[in-house]
Amino acid sequence: MDAFSSKDMAMRVQKKILSSMANKTSVQMFIDDATSDILDELYRVSKEYSGNKSEAQKVIKNLIKIVVKIGVLFRNNRFSTEELRVAQEFKKKLHQGSMTAISFYQVDFTFDKTVMEELLTSCRDLLLTLVNTHLTPKSHSRINHVFNHYSDPDLLTKLYDPSGPFRPNLIKICKGLTKLLEDGTI
Repeated sequence: MDAFSSKDMAMRVQKKILSSMANKTSVQMFIDDATSDILDELYRVSKEYSGNKSEAQKVIKNLIKIVVKIGVLFRNNRFSTEELRVAQEFKKKLHQGSMTAISFYQVDFTFDKTVMEELLTSCRDLLLTLVNTHLTPKSHSRINHVFNHYSDPDLLTKLYDPSGPFRPNLIKICKGLTKLLEDGTI
């Protein structure tokens, strides 16, 4: 018997199309305004920190592609009960990470790069577990690229420096995270 499924094929095509069109207007059904504002600030931080516009764009594009693909999988009910438990655990860890990020911003000189690195690494590992059987190794490398970039201890230290150049960006990132937390998005 042939294992062809039009539903599977449609989902693969949808992921592929959305993956190649990962820009602000095409992914609004998966990314709200607050998230978009956070992504814009993360882009600015990455660009300034790395001094490389194309690398900053690549990191954000990879992040958007991952969000879109996971959104497609979720909307098409592709996750098993166990994977949905992993997704809930990921959401809790993301919530904890967001609260921690905001707390470090609100109270100067409390930033602990080890804590942030561990939270981001834990989120990455949960996300890789969630998509393990659904996404390609290329998508897995995208996840690693994004999390490795933003868990860089030097980047984190500069981002949280109260008198550093990224303070305005951090303010906007934390404002966006606060909105997402209040809305129950994360």
